[in-house]
Amino acid sequence: MGAPMAGHLIKAGHELSLYTASRVPEHLIAAGGHACASGREAAQRSDVVILMVPDTPHVEDALFHPDGVASGLSQGKVVVDMSSISPIATKDFARRINALGCEYLDAPVSGGEVGAKNATLSIMVGGSAETFAAIRPLFDLMGKNITLVGDNGDGQVAKVANQIIVALTIEAVGEALLLAAKAGADPAKVRSALMGGFAASKILEIHGERMVKRTFDPGFRIELHQKDLNLALSTARQLGMSLPNTATTQELFNACAAHGGAAWDHSAMVKALELLAGHEIGAALRRAQ
Repeated sequence: MGAPMAGHLIKAGHELSLYTASRVPEHLIAAGGHACASGREAAQRSDVVILMVPDTPHVEDALFHPDGVASGLSQGKVVVDMSSISPIATKDFARRINALGCEYLDAPVSGGEVGAKNATLSIMVGGSAETFAAIRPLFDLMGKNITLVGDNGDGQVAKVANQIIVALTIEAVGEALLLAAKAGADPAKVRSALMGGFAASKILEIHGERMVKRTFDPGFRIELHQKDLNLALSTARQLGMSLPNTATTQELFNACAAHGGAAWDHSAMVKALELLAGHEIGAALRRAQ
């Protein structure tokens, strides 16, 4: 997702210094981006440093590796982490960056690869209002629904909440369409009927269609949603609370991963439900064809 997000910034006329642990995409260099040899170099060349990596350990390494971003910062610069990581770790990272005389925003996103390419991401931000206002023009180039949720860590809390809702709604849509299919109804027509009522949602619209048509190419990979639900469950443990349905939904993702589906789109959670039911949503449709 980071590559299309960077592309929008370059297209808007911003000078970008780029670093990745693999290889900076050639099209970003051709568009005017500068490939850097390290996070330190990227930070030294930049006023604003944006991170987009998979998980909490990757952010910590990108920031605090001896040749990482923190080693290249100088007073007054801003670090914006747009990854989806631990809210509690985020508060610690922010304190460590603030101690260097720099500002920190956590700004995780929702909308997946499609949202990144179309600059329609939802961006949930934690940090000071002043820093948010200064960085808002950059967010506007990457997303549409941009909200300052609260202090550092609160953006990550919002993203964890988002992923709970998405996962549980995928599970609910999967159960509903599977019940319809096993009862002998046409799941595509049931989905169409439900789209006109109170059960309508983006998940029913997009992922319900994936379930019926069996199109499980990502999208958003199951292994990434597993990571996000691990964040939800570990944060809940640290807060001394229970998230029972989140835990159950995570077990369905785990079952998919155990059957080789870690890289499936997260809508493929329905395959675990189908195993339990001994029935596949699209089976009757294929027989009719």
